[in-house]
Amino acid sequence: MLAYLPRPPTDTSQYGTFPQKPKFPAAPEALAEDGQRQAGAAAAERSALVPNYESPPCRSGVIPGEPSLPSSHGGVAAQHRPSYLCHCPPAARWYPLCALSAPNTPSSARGKTPAHSAAAVPEGLQSRRCKLLEEDGPVVQASRRQRQRYVTKVGKCQVNLGNIQEKKRFLSDIFTTIVDLKYRWFLFVFMTCYVFTWVAFGTIYFFDAWVRGDVGHRGDPEWRACIKNVDSFISALLFSVESQRTIGYGSRMVTADCVEGVILLMAQSIVGSMIDALMVGCMFVKISRPKKRAQTLIFSKNCVISRRDEQLCLMFRVGDLRDSHMVDAKIRAKLIKSRQTAEGEFIPLEQSELNLGYDTGEDRLFLVEPQIICHVIDRRSPFWDLSAESLRREQFEIIIILEGIVEATGMTCQARTSYTEDEILWGYRFEPCMSLEKGAFRVDYSRFEMTFEVQTPAASAKELHERQALQQRERSLLSLRCDRLPQPRVL
Repeated sequence: MLAYLPRPPTDTSQYGTFPQKPKFPAAPEALAEDGQRQAGAAAAERSALVPNYESPPCRSGVIPGEPSLPSSHGGVAAQHRPSYLCHCPPAARWYPLCALSAPNTPSSARGKTPAHSAAAVPEGLQSRRCKLLEEDGPVVQASRRQRQRYVTKVGKCQVNLGNIQEKKRFLSDIFTTIVDLKYRWFLFVFMTCYVFTWVAFGTIYFFDAWVRGDVGHRGDPEWRACIKNVDSFISALLFSVESQRTIGYGSRMVTADCVEGVILLMAQSIVGSMIDALMVGCMFVKISRPKKRAQTLIFSKNCVISRRDEQLCLMFRVGDLRDSHMVDAKIRAKLIKSRQTAEGEFIPLEQSELNLGYDTGEDRLFLVEPQIICHVIDRRSPFWDLSAESLRREQFEIIIILEGIVEATGMTCQARTSYTEDEILWGYRFEPCMSLEKGAFRVDYSRFEMTFEVQTPAASAKELHERQALQQRERSLLSLRCDRLPQPRVL
């Protein structure tokens, strides 16, 4: 949940989001050799260009206004000076980025590495070392770190429920519990219910035959048995299966000589009917669930932000791959972002609504062809202060929920997806994917994900609104001044 906190600015120092390198105490050998190599260390420190303080990695770039060192003072360090520098606060001391000593070690330890030690390293080795320093930096590692999504692109919620004390609530709704099981466990429960009732009633039949003495009079034609041809456990099990499944081969049957046999047969028929109703109903609901129907409802891979009708809008595209359409389709959007209140309370994964046209009815879709869903970034939008530059520092997730009724079955279907801040393209639009053919329109789904770049200001919607208001105010003042000017008289 901490992944959805807003990113701090890139110029944060000690309390940044990147791990700091610990300070190591100077070794006794370094302290002993510090006096001998003090002159060389002083020269290396004067010509150094990498900061020696605890701070997160800075942006790489050439320092504006930095004077170049003369060749007489540079020596070997000037020859191996890289063309890129790390821009940090001006109060820091500067050292070469490819220096052999650690930049966060104390001054006594730095004196252990003289300036001429860089000359002993070949240029190829030093360039490879510079490349490793760039690739293994915390900035690159943080960018490569995979974000934990709240909802995956296919719509699966990444929330695990744990430490549930009252498990009996699941048994009170046994039908939904069985339907929600995975197929392997559902088939196991399905077979277990039937096999358990067959074996249970077969055991009862065999016990009754053993108590009445039917087992001891096996093959006696004058003995009047309770259940004919049931004189072993296997024969009792076969009679239980035939009775519950109404097979009726005719060789085993209940006679009128015992009342308990009739009662057992009635009880097994009732229990068998209940199991058939429950298991067959669960099987039908599980097979006909509209969960698979959601796989034919597709969403665009990226969101785009561009201007539409002179307003900054966030847009994405949805489509239906089937000819049978969704009835009463509705679409909603949620913004998932953690924040801290003015009182210091931390709210993890707070959900806020994104208006997709609820007040105008534009959230109700007739999803026959791909639709571009638009969220107008206005004063009520949480993206009112969002610009192209601040988008890189934010961390949030947009959850899209598309609901509708399946035309074939009449069941409600829900499709979900999500967009992170890395999947939002600033200054792009979706390419058209419809064309006119003879007698119908044709949708080309190969162009469903395609976008093209358009001219879009990098400022936020708030800044654009303030600029427009300022321009209108200047125009009104200009027109007012023009009206107050004396008009020339017409002779």
